[in-house]
Amino acid sequence: MGKTTGFLEYPRLQETMQPASKRIRHWKEFVLFLNEEQSRQQAARCMDCGVPFCNNGCPVNNIIPDWNDLVYNGKWRQALSVLHSTNNFPEVTGRICPAPCEAACTLNINNDAVGIKSIEHAIIDRGWEEGWIAPQIPQRRTGKHIAIVGSGPAGLACAQQLARAGHAVTVFEKSDRIGGLMRYGIPDFKLEKHLIDRRIAQMEAEGVSFRPSTYIGSPDAAAAQGLTIRTPASLREEYDAVILAGGAENPRDLPIPGRELDGVMFAMDFLRQQNKAVAGDRQLDQVLAGNKHVIVIGGGDTGSDCVGTSIRQGAASVTQIELLPQPPEHENKAMTWPYWPAKLRTSTSHLEGCERDWAILSQSFEGDEDGHVRKLIAVRTEWTPDPITGQLRMREIPDSRMELPADLVLLAMGFISPVAAVLQAFGVDSDNRGNTRANTEDYHTSVEGVFAAGDIRRGQSLIVWAIREGRQCARSVDTWLMGHTQLPR
Repeated sequence: MGKTTGFLEYPRLQETMQPASKRIRHWKEFVLFLNEEQSRQQAARCMDCGVPFCNNGCPVNNIIPDWNDLVYNGKWRQALSVLHSTNNFPEVTGRICPAPCEAACTLNINNDAVGIKSIEHAIIDRGWEEGWIAPQIPQRRTGKHIAIVGSGPAGLACAQQLARAGHAVTVFEKSDRIGGLMRYGIPDFKLEKHLIDRRIAQMEAEGVSFRPSTYIGSPDAAAAQGLTIRTPASLREEYDAVILAGGAENPRDLPIPGRELDGVMFAMDFLRQQNKAVAGDRQLDQVLAGNKHVIVIGGGDTGSDCVGTSIRQGAASVTQIELLPQPPEHENKAMTWPYWPAKLRTSTSHLEGCERDWAILSQSFEGDEDGHVRKLIAVRTEWTPDPITGQLRMREIPDSRMELPADLVLLAMGFISPVAAVLQAFGVDSDNRGNTRANTEDYHTSVEGVFAAGDIRRGQSLIVWAIREGRQCARSVDTWLMGHTQLPR
């Protein structure tokens, strides 16, 4: 694929971006996609490796060598078709996916992996610029009506596939705008929201109906205040099939003394406020980061998003801490390839001005007389392997107590489960982690005609897994309704 000796001739080329001093002054994207010649050279690095592990490293099974070869040969429109054949929203994955495909790249064994994500980014952005992307309106309608609860990547991918199969699809979303975490959980500097709006317009032309500000559940639910309420029973009566795609929304809490203080909040609440402010929906209030000492607890992508958002809001300082020990800067490829390695990952937000620390155990928050947080009390820890099991065990290091100034504390420690009330309202079984019980063969829950896909079924995961499950669930629903399907798995 590509040029036979391309991986020997061309080094990996990173996408260019604005310097930190400029990009922290605005909320727009700052990463630029590769131009045509740069993309051609990077695609030329794709080896004729025989067994493309990247295909399996990618949860949506993108046909990566094929589109690389097409880009190398200047066949961009064909490359776009190949890309869309497995992925409904490459403009999103090309920006925010961590690219497990690159970890699985054969070239990554002893060299820099092919820049798969940057090529995907270039293909999809060129497709939109050239006007090659248009609604795919089905030639026939089946007369079947399907309700999808949740408008994140799983719900939207499922909706688009089913609409293209000829079904009438309605997507219900409790937020005021469509997009789920893509809309309100990811900062605009990583994903501008006009990209979502553009896809929604395409899906509406394909026959998908959207119902934002609609809560699905019990009529007396406190979460439904000010929203249109639809009961599960009414959906099951009106629609031929119902798909639960609401995500894993319960954040992991930190129940230590002082948790009740003002200024200690979940990361998603913080990010949502900022995203709504960028959209012009609200004014920021006093709990946000301007001129404050910000502590972000949690070392993942959500924590990184909090870092970049706090810096743009003018925080006095930003410190991100993690309970686990610092991972190695470089993985042992002989031990990890082609799997996703545990190694130190530094995001663009970290490079904008952030202190990072590891193996820190938070013990309590302390506040002022007005009940606002002012300080985090923590200790350092040491992680050692258990002599029998080999699992790491944590112990507190004596005399390591520390006090960190904290006017705003953002809890970004991941999500533990979907909202239980939704599952209970539909009467579906859950597993021992609180997720909807459904397998990956048919995505059917314990209730006839009710399906589940994405984080609500598998737990907190990557956007590419959500898209994969949405597509596979659509195939299952189409088969269940019609007895057969032409949708890809």
